[in-house]
Parts: sequence; structure tokens; C-alpha cells
Amino acid sequence: MAEQEQERRPYGGGRSSAGGPRSGGGERRGGKFVPRPKVCQFCVDKVKKIDYKQSDMLRRFVSDRGKIRPRRQTGTCAWHQRHLALAIKRARHLALLPFVGNQVR
Repeated sequence: MAEQEQERRPYGGGRSSAGGPRSGGGERRGGKFVPRPKVCQFCVDKVKKIDYKQSDMLRRFVSDRGKIRPRRQTGTCAWHQRHLALAIKRARHLALLPFVGNQVR
């Protein structure tokens, strides 16, 4: 009976809360939060050049306000982050991406 109650709890109740809604993908070990290492998606896919014409891909790295998301959020390496920022700026110049997001007053 006690095992069934643990399974129904929305936030687990087991030994690890790695799958919880606020965990962020890391794990808890002995009260400490150990973040999961982020890997550069461009390095994994072996992308040599980031193209400014791929606005769908670049849109993932821009916030809803139009800002370029930092490395600590996206997990990109420094080399690809520099090239990504340049591609986003070029796409903005050609009106493929917005300079600012939707502003509601």
C-alpha cells in the first residue's frame, strides 16, 4: 500500500528527484545539486559553418524579447557562440530575425 502511494505522488518521493519539474535535468546526491553537463549541439552535429539563412535554427537561440541567449543557457561552446552571434546579427540585418520581440503595453 505504501509503495502505491509513492507512485501516485506528483513529485516522486523516491530516492532521486532527477525527473521532477524543477530539477532542470540534474541530480540530487546527498542534498547537493549536481548539474548535468551541457554539450554544444553544433559540436555534436559536427557543424562547420553556421548559416545566417537558417532562421528556424537561429530562432532557438534568441529569446522572446529578441536577445541572443547566453552560453550558460544554450550550452554552446565559445567558438560556436561567437559564430552564432554573428549569424544572428546578419539575419537581423536582412530582416530574417527581429531586432526586438513583441512588446505589449
